[in-house]
Amino acid sequence: MTRALAIATQAWGDEMPDWIRILAAEVDVRSQRAVADAIGYSPAVISQALKGRYQGNTDRVRSAVMGAFAGATVACPVLGDLPQQDCLRHQRAPFSPTNPMRVRLYRACHSYCPHRHQEKQS
Repeated sequence: MTRALAIATQAWGDEMPDWIRILAAEVDVRSQRAVADAIGYSPAVISQALKGRYQGNTDRVRSAVMGAFAGATVACPVLGDLPQQDCLRHQRAPFSPTNPMRVRLYRACHSYCPHRHQEKQS
C-alpha cells in the first residue's frame, strides 16, 4: 500500500469515498503540492481531506478531485461542458468586469447555475 493511501485507509477505513481513494492515488503518483495546484486547493487541504479532518466544504473538494482526475464534467449554462474543477474555479473568481464573458460567468455562478455550491451560513 502506498503512503497516501495508507494514511487515508487509516483515517477512513471501510467508509473511504471513491474521491478520497482517487486523491490518495494522485498524491502517491505526483506530490501533494502538484495535486493541490491541479485542483486549486492548498496542500494542507489535501492532507486534511486524506486524514478525514477537513472542516471546509468537502463537496467542493470532491468536485475538484473528480473533475481533475476522474474526468467529471458539468454542463455550464454559459460555457457548455467543462471539467468540474474549472466550474469551481469560476465560482470562486471575484467579480471583474474586464469582459462580457467574465460578467456572464459571475452572474451565472452566483445566482442561477444549478452547479453552484452555496457557502455554509454561520
